[in-house]
Amino acid sequence: MAKRITYGWFLLVFGTGLLLNFSACKHDPIYGEDGITPIDTTDNPVDTTDNPVDTTDNPVDTTNSGTPCDPEVVYFDQDILPILRSNCAFGGCHDDNSAQDGVILTSYDNVMLTADVDPYDLSGSDLYEVITDSDPDDRMPPAPNERLTSAQISKISEWILQGAKNEQCDPDAGQCDTEEVSFAEQVQPVITTNCLGCHNDSAPSAGISLEGYENVKAVADNGLLYGVISWSAGYKPMPFGASEPLPQCTVDQIKSWIDAGAPNN
Repeated sequence: MAKRITYGWFLLVFGTGLLLNFSACKHDPIYGEDGITPIDTTDNPVDTTDNPVDTTDNPVDTTNSGTPCDPEVVYFDQDILPILRSNCAFGGCHDDNSAQDGVILTSYDNVMLTADVDPYDLSGSDLYEVITDSDPDDRMPPAPNERLTSAQISKISEWILQGAKNEQCDPDAGQCDTEEVSFAEQVQPVITTNCLGCHNDSAPSAGISLEGYENVKAVADNGLLYGVISWSAGYKPMPFGASEPLPQCTVDQIKSWIDAGAPNN
């Protein structure tokens, strides 16, 4: 009988502990200023700025937050993907849906999986071979699209020779200089890298060419250029196929140039 009592007492204590633990996992409701009406915090979490949750075992990934881009390093997202996206990764060629010859050039993983890039080796990389091929039937981008510029080819070759890595940085880190923005030094390179593959004189997508200063100034003056790169309401977001806008500093610099009258400086 003593054993039964002891065992029953043990169950009672254990069960009470479980109930206390379960009840401790349920947060008490949070009330408004009247002290009566509960606040729905499902979609509006409570500000815990003064009482932060301990995330020691699950820290937020801030690896690239505020890390400036090294001018000596070629970054895939900032330097290579815009070239491929503008000149190759669109409908009918090498976007996710078309995937001509099984090649998809819309992301780092896709490029490395399908474009036969051999890190540190230009001769073993099909991507480099097709953009430098002298045969117009084999070179990429195909006619009537313009060939890549020597600067773009050089950038891709440099990226491969650096190991074709997916290095990351924060393009907006540091101070953004929006004073006396130059068309030749700051605006035109952005257009060439991100837009000219689709909007050139030979194949002006949507009837818009951005080849040359006069064409760029025309879309700057009518508000189209800033509207599309800032992803403003009512404008089609550009660059085409991009998952996010250009770096904010780049957008701010182009806006500053437009506000100054879009000079040919």
